[in-house]
Amino acid sequence: MPFCSKCRAEITEGEKFCARCGSPIDGGSISSGITIVTTPMVPGYRVTKVLGVVTGLTARTRGVGGQFVAGIQSLVGGEVSAFTSEIEKARGEAIQRIVAKAQSLGANAIIGLDMETSGILQGTVLISATGTAVVIESE
Repeated sequence: MPFCSKCRAEITEGEKFCARCGSPIDGGSISSGITIVTTPMVPGYRVTKVLGVVTGLTARTRGVGGQFVAGIQSLVGGEVSAFTSEIEKARGEAIQRIVAKAQSLGANAIIGLDMETSGILQGTVLISATGTAVVIESE
């Protein structure tokens, strides 16, 4: 059975993210071969086609047990790891969703990626990934 390279937890076959820490499993890549950048261009490539804006959203919350653990951790101070792992998972899910939308349009890259985090309900966090789906080719 494989192990997560970040936290060393056991990973079940077919998992894309570690259940414990939220890290991507498949060699550290969550982009499925698509180039993703926060910049408006990819050095060494030119944009040959702009396919449009794509988004990926996910909302996450901790269960009662996780909220209890987070409450204890907040009393002690420091990082609240119970929430950190959920944010990591949510970020990965948002990126997976934006990649799927871009690929469905025929894109091989997403430029101008912007990630935003906001609280929408008490204990619920919304992660939003927005970018432009494009086709790029080497210069």
